[in-house]
Amino acid sequence: MNGVQLIKVHGSENDFYMLDVTTLDHQLSESEIKQIAINICNRKAGLIDGADGLLLIDKSDHINVLGKMRVINADGSEASMCGNGLRCVARYLAEKNQQQSFKIETMQADLPVAKMPSLSKGVETYQAHISPVSFSANDLGMRVNAGEDTLINQTIAELNTKLKFTAIAVPNPHLISFVDETTISGDYLGELGHYLNNKTNSVFPDGVNVSFVRILGKNQIFVRTFERGVGYTDACGTAMSASSLVSVLLHNDLIENNAKISVCNPGGMVNTVVHHSDNSEDYIDLIGNATFMRTIDISLDETLAGNFTNIDINETKEQASYKAFIKTLPKV
Repeated sequence: MNGVQLIKVHGSENDFYMLDVTTLDHQLSESEIKQIAINICNRKAGLIDGADGLLLIDKSDHINVLGKMRVINADGSEASMCGNGLRCVARYLAEKNQQQSFKIETMQADLPVAKMPSLSKGVETYQAHISPVSFSANDLGMRVNAGEDTLINQTIAELNTKLKFTAIAVPNPHLISFVDETTISGDYLGELGHYLNNKTNSVFPDGVNVSFVRILGKNQIFVRTFERGVGYTDACGTAMSASSLVSVLLHNDLIENNAKISVCNPGGMVNTVVHHSDNSEDYIDLIGNATFMRTIDISLDETLAGNFTNIDINETKEQASYKAFIKTLPKV
């Protein structure tokens, strides 16, 4: 088998290995894809420092679409969408094809992306369109509150907590609760995330991304996420997008529709713009960094075997620029 080049990338420190499968001399099987993701993403025994997931880039047979993105989580499961990953794939395809705006095929939709002015010097920035949006229990894989199809700012009896939750698919499922500073920095998010991603729970038997949100000020929020298939993550693009939309719906005195929202997260900051309408489908613009940290050349055989002793690493200087940007952000 041939060698492969992996690119370590991140959006708000939500990090991935990126692989362009069009460069390989044979098509990977589904079992090979899953094994590669599990091997390289492991935080303790994986490739260098591991990752939250694997981004696969492939050709698309859709009209006026530049490429296809698949997202494989660290545990080998597949996510229907990833906003931070989409920005990184957008940058790769933009630079490869010398285009600044185009569409990328994802599991459920062909989504527009575009190069944007840099958030800071040396911080490559891209915008991704996040949709489709749904509050339907069926789209969420949700079983809660018999006789109701949606969960909007309500308690969940099985969780035995006074917190109120909103469930939204964008298109992967998210459960969102607005909390205070003590709760968002405590351990309960992890406890809740572990419980709701254990198949023994009856609310989300297929798991769900769980986010706690705190309103910081006018058009400013902080989001912390426990991601399905990953665990705690520094940022989740679809979670920040979903949280922005729910903030507009429930806290429109502070978080405005069609306005730029600053979304802080443990890994940095992105901007979102929510487009909510009672007469058309909702969507969110997600604007943030697409940082390429390093390239790693390795044989495909050794990648499949989990042997990372013989690799060629080429570091970029982009992470230093991103860290400098992070230092300029307000402390949360």
